[in-house]
Amino acid sequence: MPLSLKLFKPDFLWGRKTSDGPLLRHMVNYGRLWRSAVMLTALSAILPLLAITWIDYNVSRKAVESETMERTSRTVSNTRRTIAGFLTERKSALDFIVHDNAMKDLLDLPRLAVILDNLQKSFGGVTDIGVIDASGRQVAYIGPYSLEGKDYSDQKWFRKVIEKGIFVSDVFLGLRNEPHLVIAIKYDLPDGSFYILRTSIDTDRLNDLLINLELSPHGNAFIINDQGILQTTAANREKLFEKIPIPVPPVSSKTEVFQYTVPGKETLIVGYAYIQDTPFILMIAKNKNELMKTWHKTRLQIFLFLGGGIIIVLGGVIGFATYFVNNIYLADQRRVKTLHQVEYSNKLASIGRLAAGVAHEINNPLAIINEKSGLIKDIFLLKQQYAQDTKLISLVDSIHDSVARCGAITKQLLSFARHMDSSFQPVELEKVIQGVISFLGKEAEYRNIEINVQVSPDIPQFESDRGKLQQILLNLINNSFAALTEGGHLDISAEKLNDERIRITVADTGCGIPAKAIKHIFEPFFSTKVNVGGTGLGLSITYSLIQELGGTIDVTSEVGIGTTFTIILPLNAQQHKKEGE
Repeated sequence: MPLSLKLFKPDFLWGRKTSDGPLLRHMVNYGRLWRSAVMLTALSAILPLLAITWIDYNVSRKAVESETMERTSRTVSNTRRTIAGFLTERKSALDFIVHDNAMKDLLDLPRLAVILDNLQKSFGGVTDIGVIDASGRQVAYIGPYSLEGKDYSDQKWFRKVIEKGIFVSDVFLGLRNEPHLVIAIKYDLPDGSFYILRTSIDTDRLNDLLINLELSPHGNAFIINDQGILQTTAANREKLFEKIPIPVPPVSSKTEVFQYTVPGKETLIVGYAYIQDTPFILMIAKNKNELMKTWHKTRLQIFLFLGGGIIIVLGGVIGFATYFVNNIYLADQRRVKTLHQVEYSNKLASIGRLAAGVAHEINNPLAIINEKSGLIKDIFLLKQQYAQDTKLISLVDSIHDSVARCGAITKQLLSFARHMDSSFQPVELEKVIQGVISFLGKEAEYRNIEINVQVSPDIPQFESDRGKLQQILLNLINNSFAALTEGGHLDISAEKLNDERIRITVADTGCGIPAKAIKHIFEPFFSTKVNVGGTGLGLSITYSLIQELGGTIDVTSEVGIGTTFTIILPLNAQQHKKEGE
């Protein structure tokens, strides 16, 4: 096979058998897997590239838009402060006048003319000034029009001044037929009455503030009222007092920016701010397409990057797919090894079943031996010459004792073997623990391992699966024995936590478990005894059995100090299992 072909399609893809026989070939179609890997690898490589490009595309676009909106927001905020300052200065001037002059001084026309002259010199744009009494009649007026004696009691602005104490009107034409606005302030008199000081201001200064803003070539700054009517001239086609094509934005205490597409026209980036205590809304509108011209150049570069990236990725896809399939193959080899380990554990289970069968078979001759030895003893006791022979009688008794001992051993083997399925029954925990320890008593005695059992007397007889409980304890004690050296200690304790649960603790003074292994000890086939025959199934099975009984298990360990397993079990495992289902 040519080298290039072997690179992209290894031998195992042609159906070559491995050292594990034909099993792998039949279970996995490597040809189909290889083709799938080619497609999946290409997609897994190209899709992230597309995603990154798309993200970069959107991030770059949004960054340009965000910068444009931020710049618009700053411009609106700065302009709002300027316009608000413009109006605040004039309101403050009127407030100073009413507090610095008595009403009789303001009714003095020469004095009122001096005040108007000072306002015009200080601020400019102030065209007239008048004093209106509580009835709404203008009792003093200085200006270009004959307005003295005019009744404003039915005017909306007059009611607003009475209600709020200060009023700034919309821009309107009025008698002079020139755009202007009115600022009026109310002053309360000691006798409970009041008067209003009112002045008219032309809008040239407002227009100048907006015209001098540095905006884009297609930018536009203007002021509207809450009805969307222009209060200043606009740089575009709209005229004063026309309704703008942009909807009136919602009330907000801060500067806001949004996008709006004029039907059949361009998309605008619009910033606005409500000017406090006035009917005015400052707006700045910019053409989005004009602002995004720099982004259009960046977009071309992004597409070129995408095309080049796809070409490079496709060049390495097939080689990577081969590597990917090869790793799947190796994983399959590990799977077979794991299956062998499971098979080994099944063999151990079969040996357990065989032991149970042997125990049954042994029990039959033991029963005959016990019966016959009892008969022999009875016969000996009937005859005086044998009844007095203590040695003979003791030999018969030793046969009885040996049979009883063998019977106890086979009974324990049967007790462990018969609990293949769940069998809930009343159990006494201390008897179960002692029964398990009896299996290991000789080993503990031989290795000089001290076993200490402490079971709290308040633990009642409770419902559980005796066989599973025995297997759990046997696995944990065996695990402790494997960790203990000669002269070690094993402490088994149990206590009642509450009316529903008990706690069993198995603590040894063995070698301990490394911290990095603690989180893996309940995983199948994980073993710290790889060189001494450990299968790695004991604690995994124990974990599963405890869960079946509705309990939990936890472990703490310190290398060189020892290990402690803590089991929490319900007092009614069968009821807990039903509730879990």
